[in-house]
Amino acid sequence: MNTIEEVREYFKNDKFASDAGMVIDEIGDHSSVCSMVIDGRHLNAMGNVMGGVHYTLADFAFAVASNWQQPGVVGINNSIAYLSAVKGKKLIARASMIKDGRSTCLYNVDITDDLGTKVANVQCMGFHVK
Repeated sequence: MNTIEEVREYFKNDKFASDAGMVIDEIGDHSSVCSMVIDGRHLNAMGNVMGGVHYTLADFAFAVASNWQQPGVVGINNSIAYLSAVKGKKLIARASMIKDGRSTCLYNVDITDDLGTKVANVQCMGFHVK
């Protein structure tokens, strides 16, 4: 995959993320920026963004960042820290590689809202299956 259009076409088959409204905004060397507009389906009973939304967006950004150049990475361990309630109307996840080893890799994903509020941080460990 060489262009963002090719990457978007490939990842449109990630149905859970696509159906939740998640999109790929940018790709870079072992990095990605993915986002989503928040609507009623993303809220919990208290009216806040459900924690699983943050997690899914981070997992999607990790999948794009770790696979768009050379597919074959699957997640094996993720850890999320929720930092603040979402104040804006959009979530933005920025994934970047920390280390790419022979069999595993480690990525950091920072999630903010469109107002710049830092809402979550996720560490994603992947395994190279190919």
